[in-house]
Amino acid sequence: AVKVLTTLRNHWKKTTFGVCLLSWGGNWLYGKHCDNLLRRAACQEAQAFGNQLIPSSMPLKKATVFLNPAACKGKARNLFEKNAAPILHLSGLDVTVVKTDYEGQAKKLLELMENTDLIIIAGGDGTVQEVITGLLRRADEAAFSKIPIGFIPLGKTCTLSHTLYPESTNQVQHITNATLAILKGETVPLDVLQIKGEKEQPVFAVTGLRWGSYRDAGVKVSKYWYLGPLKTKAAHFFSTFKEWPQKHQAALMYLGPTERPPEEPEEKPSRPPLYVRLYRRLRLYWSSPPKENRKEVTPEDWEELTLSTIELSIATRNRQLDLTCTEDFMDICIEADTVNKGQFISRGSQKMRDPHMCPEGSQCIQASRCILQLPEGTEGSFGIDNEEYEAMPVEVKLLPRKLRFFCDPRMRQQMLHAAVQ
Repeated sequence: AVKVLTTLRNHWKKTTFGVCLLSWGGNWLYGKHCDNLLRRAACQEAQAFGNQLIPSSMPLKKATVFLNPAACKGKARNLFEKNAAPILHLSGLDVTVVKTDYEGQAKKLLELMENTDLIIIAGGDGTVQEVITGLLRRADEAAFSKIPIGFIPLGKTCTLSHTLYPESTNQVQHITNATLAILKGETVPLDVLQIKGEKEQPVFAVTGLRWGSYRDAGVKVSKYWYLGPLKTKAAHFFSTFKEWPQKHQAALMYLGPTERPPEEPEEKPSRPPLYVRLYRRLRLYWSSPPKENRKEVTPEDWEELTLSTIELSIATRNRQLDLTCTEDFMDICIEADTVNKGQFISRGSQKMRDPHMCPEGSQCIQASRCILQLPEGTEGSFGIDNEEYEAMPVEVKLLPRKLRFFCDPRMRQQMLHAAVQ
């Protein structure tokens, strides 16, 4: 023992390196063990759903999974197969996995998709945006938009997961929680933005649209990876070398919030007999006033605004979901263009954490529909759900509570509890 201790003391550099290596290896193995325990517990919970008896006449529920293997720098396929796929298969669902090979393929595949009971999106913000755009472009979107949607967060940016699932620093736990939430069946209605250019087909978003200097600088952050934690500040610092102040000018027309109608019951009442329907129609016909006496429909009251801003964002309320609100609207944030370079750099870091934050001094508008007119020759790009699109004049229309997404029951309870308070 004395000889060993003497050897270790004489080679203290190698000893220190060996101790550090063993500590790191032990911590890594312990982390892997904890991840396996989480997977096993989630699979046991899923098995309970799979063991439930169903009538022989009832077919298995079909689940169509749209998996983007390129998400999370190419790790999404492995993450899905290790953490989510076993849970789905053990639950008794008839699972079909559709893997996308290139950007935009999910939109095309949605056009060909046959009836399914569940749609599951496995990827990040880009995959969500592609799937819902393909879904809502269908001719029969009215029926298909009623299919509940599950979201398994596998991408670099997964904005919806903040609304649907509890925060978790463990990636395995976050993925298994999201997959189990699909089996538990609790859903929340989410708003969708329909964004339409003059010629292009509409694009749909669940988070929002950004146009401005913060978005442009944020896209370039990854280019400064070699600066480590300073890369965000560096991207915003170097962007100030352009023409300053950076102003984005446009004209905006918008309509105010709309009253939220009562939620339709899930089970529709049975259709009344034919004679009852005929009586109701005749009564309505005789009681209605003559056409010449009917009031003319008043034109919609559009508000007009000329703006000069450092950044404009149009966002849904999905991040601050309020299930008891009596009005439907989207938030338009027009940020002041009188920002100095120091404020721009510090605020840029905040914008990376919360892209649709509306800083103090900004003009905030609640609208159900808006038209954004850009001057001729405007260059640059929009960020629509973190996907890049060419900047052009667009009409943005709110589709309130258009899609239903599965969520963790705890999150739904939190939303209802917060609304009561």
